[in-house]
Formats: sequence, structure tokens, C-alpha cells
Amino acid sequence: MISDFTTNLIKAYLLEYTSVFALRYINSSMIRKVYVNRAFFSYETERWMPKDYVLPIYADDFVIITPKDILTKDDTWINHGDMIHRFEDIPDAVENDQLRAEINNYFNSKIPEAEEPTKEDYEKAVSATIEKYPIIIDYYIKMKEDTGEEALVSSIQKVQESDLLYIKQYGGLVNLLQYQSSFYNIDENSKDETYQKILYFKDVIENKGGHKIFYGSDDKPIRREKDVHILFRLVWYGTPSDVSREVDDGRGPADYKISRGAKDKTLVEFKLASNSQLKRNLLKQLNIYKKASDAEWGFKVIIYFSEQELIRVQSILSELDMGQDKNIILIDACIDNKPSGSKA
Repeated sequence: MISDFTTNLIKAYLLEYTSVFALRYINSSMIRKVYVNRAFFSYETERWMPKDYVLPIYADDFVIITPKDILTKDDTWINHGDMIHRFEDIPDAVENDQLRAEINNYFNSKIPEAEEPTKEDYEKAVSATIEKYPIIIDYYIKMKEDTGEEALVSSIQKVQESDLLYIKQYGGLVNLLQYQSSFYNIDENSKDETYQKILYFKDVIENKGGHKIFYGSDDKPIRREKDVHILFRLVWYGTPSDVSREVDDGRGPADYKISRGAKDKTLVEFKLASNSQLKRNLLKQLNIYKKASDAEWGFKVIIYFSEQELIRVQSILSELDMGQDKNIILIDACIDNKPSGSKA
């Protein structure tokens, strides 16, 4: 909602920026003059007004582009999750000694005493304290505003990481796909096709240098499952199947649903081996999604980045008696066990 709200407020600026960019850099066959409704707000008439712009066209609709230096990624600088995470710093900013003591006492009273508090216990206690003392939100916002320069640094870093991951490194996967003729073979049903796509995905990562896609300049692997989802979508180019991401059929969103009609559906769930909820996910999640989506088949794909992570996954699979489950596929994305051909 914040993204949509912000875009509407700066829509005129984005349209002007896009128009200048399009006229300077984009082929004339791919742009045209477009009448845009609610393009800017007139303070004289107190109404949203339309205006003509020369804009890029894709799929018979206009495109608005954004300068990279105003982009960010993930949560906004001021957000609920960060407030929960930074809660212990907030009462220290309260100048009133009595109010600060009341907030701390109330928070401590909400932490269970009988056992070691869990992360959920902590978050519940924070939420209860904020509900009791909503002024905490004002102090949190003030604290974030006072450190606003950090937001710019964080945004630049995230944009650079996105450019490296999505443009440069994911582009490398596209190049790998172009030279694999078997990649375009089509299987008869969604289950077989999905299985073959996963195996191809696995082969590219393990044997074709695709593991490099997951690493930045510091050789640290990505830690977001959603980035893996985007990468997997690239292997479905040209498929006759309907490939949908994060489809919620009533019991939570599955990562992928591959379907060829109502009676032929296959689900795919991705998990990083470092996921703290991996055991619970393996035990319950996929079956729940399959029932909700009326899918007969499902695959769980687990990506690991170190030998320690592999050992952990194997231990969990053994404990759940899933070690031989063919619907669970492990992908080795380690960087330290793949020497180049000249060094192997």
C-alpha cells in the first residue's frame, strides 16, 4: 500500500522522467504519445488532472520507469517489523522517567516467567506494550527520522545488490538456457514436466556454473527464498503449462503451482537449508497446500550452501523418515566444492 500510495503522489515526476528517458534512449517504434488520467494534482482546481506523455509501450500498455536512486527493496525504512526488532532501544528515548519505567515494567510483566521466552513470546509482549502505550510509535518514528541518512545508504546498497543479482547474475542463467536444446522439450503432464524442470535447474546450479548466480562480490550466498523463486521462473520459458507463483487457495500461498487444467496440478515448494522452520515445513506445509489446491503431486526443493547445511538437512530427513523420498530434491549451491575445469 505504501508503494502504491507513494507512486501516485510522485506519478507526475515519474511520467516526466520516463518521457525524457524514452525520447533519448528508446527506439521510436517502441514509444508513443499516451493520454494518462490522474497524472498530476492541480492545486488551483483541487483535482487530479490528465496529461499527454511520450512513453514506452509493452503489451499495448504504457510503462513507467523509476530512477534507481529512489528505489528501495523489501520493507520501508519505518515499518512494524523493525519497530518490534528495535523495541528495546525505544524506551531509552523516552524523556519522562516515570513513563519510561511504566513501559519497561509493563513489557517485563508480559514475558512468561516459567520458561525461557521464545521469539513469539517476545513479539507478543512487544505488541501488547505498544497497544497499551501507543506513544511508543511516535518515539520509534522520531528515532528513525533522526537516523534518516542511514536509509539512503541502505537503499543504495539494496539497489546495487538487486542489480547484481537480478540483472547481471540472473542474466547469466538466461545465457545458459539459450544453449540447452533439451530445455525446450515438453512432457505430457505437469508432474513430469515439473520434475524435469527441477532436475534441469539442479544441473545448471551444480554442474554448469549456475551456483555463482547465488553469490555476491563478498562470496556470501543469498538468504531469501523469494530470490530463488524468481530464478526458477526463468526455466519455464515456452511451457504450455500455466505457471503461477505464490498461489493462495485458502491455506496459505504455495511457491509455485503448475497446471494443465483442473485435474492436472503440481505444486513446488522451495526452502533454503538454513530455514529455521525447515522440519515443520517438510512435515506439514506441502500436504496442506496440495489439499487446498486439489493438486495430486508436489515437490519440495531444498538448496544448501555449505556442508554443515547439508548435514543438517540430511539429519532432518532421516528423523522424518524422508531420506528416500523422490519428491524431495536437494540442490548443492556450495561455492567451495566446485573447482574450475582447469583446477579439478
